[in-house]
Amino acid sequence: MNIALIIAGGSGQRMHQDIPKQFINVYDKPVIIYTLEAFERHPEIDEIAVVCIEGWEHLLRAYGKQFGITKLKHVIPGGRTGMESIKNGIFYLADKFQENPVVLIHDSIRPLVSQEIISDCLVKTKTYGSAVTCIPCAEAMLETSDGISSGSSYPRDNLKRTQTPQSFFLGDLVALHKEAQEKGIENSVATCTLMIELGRTVYFSMGSEKNIKLTTMDDIDIFKALLKQFQNERKS
Repeated sequence: MNIALIIAGGSGQRMHQDIPKQFINVYDKPVIIYTLEAFERHPEIDEIAVVCIEGWEHLLRAYGKQFGITKLKHVIPGGRTGMESIKNGIFYLADKFQENPVVLIHDSIRPLVSQEIISDCLVKTKTYGSAVTCIPCAEAMLETSDGISSGSSYPRDNLKRTQTPQSFFLGDLVALHKEAQEKGIENSVATCTLMIELGRTVYFSMGSEKNIKLTTMDDIDIFKALLKQFQNERKS
């Protein structure tokens, strides 16, 4: 069994909007619906769970019905941090499922995740036990201690830029978050960083430059342009 766990617990303050960025409308459709549609379409995704920001749960369910997201089965309260939201989702799923499904943890604000990315994530997880969607680091990387200057660089071939989904077996995620609780780790940046902090090895799966994260209004403009491009490609 494969479950998509969509993290939509953030308020999106960097967008400077009155509503959370995952609920911003783009061409008459909320961003989060584009994300859910990607997992709805994928034949190997059995169920979708969403960790949702407080006060938006009913609207999320209404949007799910309006846009035909039939795999949306679970809406879970968000936490104070991204890590806490993921933990809430993991422990909720552990209470619901006796088996050990694959869980694909994905940002609600990465709406252009492709079917190929999801497929490769599943294949790598079932082969290696984990899959972190990544792309190569193409830029020159400089090290800094003061944030305003640099006297050294870091070899970019030794770096990967992580995206989501990040995929693991549910049992491994439960064990990970229980250990983090015991050790007082409360705000690791992502599941892959928490895995590494606690001594696990993670494996890479295929990402894409188009699998963008909508953090600022500039990203929304890029998203709109990519949507137009995809629409034109489908027509041609």
